[in-house]
Amino acid sequence: MRIAFSILFILFLTLTSFSQNTLKAIVKDSESKENLPGAAALVQGTNLGASANQNGQIEIQNIPNGRYNVTFSFVGYTPQVVTVSFPLESATPLEIFLEPSEEELEEIIITSTRSSRTIMDIPTRVEFIAGEELDEKGNMKPGDIRMLLNESTGIQTQQTSATSANASIRIQGLDGRYTQILKDGFPLYAGFSGGLGLLQTPPLDLKQVEVIKGSSSTLYGGGAIAGMVNLISRRPTDEQDLRFLFNGTSAKGLDLSGFYGKKFGKIGITVFGSRNSNAPYDPANIDMTAIPKFERYSINPKLFIDFDDRTKLDVGFNYTTEDRLGGDIKYIKGNGDAVHQYFENNETQRLSTQLSLTRKFDEKSSLNLKNSINHFDRKIEIPGYIFNGTQNSTFTELSYSVSGSKSEWIGGANLWTDNFAEEQTTSTPLRNYQQITLGAFVQNTHSFSDKISLESGLRGDYVIDYGFVLLPRLSLLYKSSTGFSSRIGGGFGYKAPTIFTEESERIQYQNVLAVSPGQNKLEKSYGANWDFNYHTELGEVGFSINQLFFYTYLNNPLFLVDAGNGNFRFSNSDGHTQTQGTETNLKLEYNNFKLFIGYTFTDTKIHNNGTSVQNPLTAKHRLNNVLMYEVEEKWKIGLEAYYFSKQRLTDNSYGKDYWICGFMAERLWERFSLFINFENFFDTRQTRFDTIYTNTITNPVFRDIYAPLDGFVINGGIKLSL
Repeated sequence: MRIAFSILFILFLTLTSFSQNTLKAIVKDSESKENLPGAAALVQGTNLGASANQNGQIEIQNIPNGRYNVTFSFVGYTPQVVTVSFPLESATPLEIFLEPSEEELEEIIITSTRSSRTIMDIPTRVEFIAGEELDEKGNMKPGDIRMLLNESTGIQTQQTSATSANASIRIQGLDGRYTQILKDGFPLYAGFSGGLGLLQTPPLDLKQVEVIKGSSSTLYGGGAIAGMVNLISRRPTDEQDLRFLFNGTSAKGLDLSGFYGKKFGKIGITVFGSRNSNAPYDPANIDMTAIPKFERYSINPKLFIDFDDRTKLDVGFNYTTEDRLGGDIKYIKGNGDAVHQYFENNETQRLSTQLSLTRKFDEKSSLNLKNSINHFDRKIEIPGYIFNGTQNSTFTELSYSVSGSKSEWIGGANLWTDNFAEEQTTSTPLRNYQQITLGAFVQNTHSFSDKISLESGLRGDYVIDYGFVLLPRLSLLYKSSTGFSSRIGGGFGYKAPTIFTEESERIQYQNVLAVSPGQNKLEKSYGANWDFNYHTELGEVGFSINQLFFYTYLNNPLFLVDAGNGNFRFSNSDGHTQTQGTETNLKLEYNNFKLFIGYTFTDTKIHNNGTSVQNPLTAKHRLNNVLMYEVEEKWKIGLEAYYFSKQRLTDNSYGKDYWICGFMAERLWERFSLFINFENFFDTRQTRFDTIYTNTITNPVFRDIYAPLDGFVINGGIKLSL
């Protein structure tokens, strides 16, 4: 019996060994018919799989006899499932043609370039935050958009005031005034109105955020020397979109937001509203607020009218009001005395309108008229000093676009007006100004082949009192079917003089003299970016890498200098500011896990009078690490760690390097979700290893803020989608 069993067992092994099969296949692009190296194949129900070689060839061995579904996949393409029966009737390799993933591409159509192309086909390098990433980052700080931007490589949101918590966006090492912030293509946050812009923009109504690093002046004007951020709002659809967010924090904050969108035939509406507030918060127990006391209300209704298939009108209205009080926490709580009496109070009102009228002549050409009107009031008060001013600005643009099979053209002209009027509260001469800019532009995007595209643009601006500026720009895209692409581009930019900078914001504009054409001139720049991008499948692991090199040269930069008699004035340096560096982004995907690793090296130097110093408040080394675990429609769990190297301060000292770590989790159901976020759970604070002011608490002299002040904060809440 034992002998018989042994014989049967040996026979079984022999038959099994002869039943092992090999699958050979060649994976190609369905449109170009080019091979796809790095494509993956997986035999469902087994652990058998392989990746394609440089010729797009896949070979999977040791497949038992039977009928199997084999999944072929590649990043950016729709997976294809093929049923194969073994043993095979023919040894000829299978030809698998994968189609580009149209759904994925539609989700990331970029509007900042005003092109109908997807992000993969745009020569200009554009980064975007959308979909799940936008939702996840929105959970971390639902009251404003600082968290959305600060966690990206090459971008740093810099706090400019210790007491009011004002913040600006720094891109590639340059000060915040060199970054242009748009809302749906309209310049709503500039000049005096830009100081609190980041803090007064909740993210619930955003569809996506688009970032262009480096000069992007052709379409939107000269202010985008460092880059541009375009906040894209949600639009109504045939299906009702009703969502609410409720969030509370351990730092005594509360956020309530709501959004509604719906199309009713040819008419659509969206309405966004929010209330955001915080009690004064002092985690360091130094009697100085890390988070000021504030209460803010925002309302943003929009109307969308489709008169017919060719004529569309969008009209929007924005209103924000806020009271913000920071400083000595005993004074704020009503317990002030002769010692505890320092405060900074900000009262703001923001009102703006947006209008966009589009007329299509046919499927290839259209005319667009845009207009916005902006009104901004702000009153800043500290003991013994008040700065009170009103900014009124307008933007009007007429543009025409036409597209063909190979080329797209857009040209137009626009007019900016910016008026600032100050109320006389001190002996300092009024800082009133009226700035008018006339501009005209043309841009062409041409595809020489499926692999090579060129975007060229030219803009001319006439800034009244400061003269004419010509701004050329070029961007070249090369992409292959192997998952590799490269972009190189550059252009010119400029910035008109203004007193509204981080330097003057830090001292509440006290004793800052006005700028004037007689004493000041335009800051001018040129710069370039060059990046490489590659994605592939390593078995079951999706892998992508992006490597960017950047350079910007800024001539005659504007600095705040001592004017004597206790006054300060802005003066154009005879030297220049130069920033250069690299950004590296890695992404790994395996099943439900995603790992993001980003590194930024930024070397920004100010050259003046034969000396060279590092630009203040610029981390030379940044490291971003994010690990996400997602189960579709059920769980989102994330762990993150960010490193900032030492930063030079304006007093020529150096701050400490530090890490910030966070953890978030969200449980999703069909109509609602619960989220919780442990931000900065190691409690990294500048007040733990450095001071934020000198002198006395009665008359503090604030130092640069280069690290968080609020420390470890827990926030959590609920999101409803009805």
